[in-house]
Amino acid sequence: MAGTHTPERQDTMGVPKRLAIDPDTPDAGALGRAAGAIRAGGIVAYPTDTLYGLAVDPRDAAAVARVFALKGRGADRALPLIAASVDQVLGALGPLSPDERRLVDACWPGPLTLAMRTSAALAPDVSGEGGTVAVRVPAHAVARGLARAVGHPITATSANVSGRPGPDDPEEVAALGDAIALLLDAGRTPGGPPSTIVRLEPDGPRLLREGAIPFARVLELLR
Repeated sequence: MAGTHTPERQDTMGVPKRLAIDPDTPDAGALGRAAGAIRAGGIVAYPTDTLYGLAVDPRDAAAVARVFALKGRGADRALPLIAASVDQVLGALGPLSPDERRLVDACWPGPLTLAMRTSAALAPDVSGEGGTVAVRVPAHAVARGLARAVGHPITATSANVSGRPGPDDPEEVAALGDAIALLLDAGRTPGGPPSTIVRLEPDGPRLLREGAIPFARVLELLR
């Protein structure tokens, strides 16, 4: 719970690698420690409102490369981001269009990801097709708190080797080993389908990935 001592598990060298954290009222000290690991270029595993994700600083090209290496994932696939708030998205990526604002007002925090125009501040491998980057504000206090502690959006790719199911169990995440600087362990996450990814184009919305929010609901919100 917030304000209490954060239990730790230690590796064989006596260095804490895993912090237990309350999913609803996360300890500020644990979030600060994880943010420090991210600023230092490390990979932090953390819970979201769907699965566990891997966070690095998306502006740090070397850290982004380490995520791709850990996942065994080709650099031709972009890395999604999560943010603490709409204001943090605006600060990192610029203003929303009226249709984007309509969607985020209805669906954030939650499992809708928008593909927005990327920023020159981000590492090139974070961006996807057409110079866009996928971002959302999740409905999970730890995930939002971590992005807030870092001070800008963080990466949110699932904490698994590519081709394997995304994990909702921290024990599966821990099996990734010492490549992860720190695991924020909040127990099992809700699981379920990933976020829906949508890009708003001049001729209308384009579905990039079907997920927790039906595309029909997206279209309904934009009418």
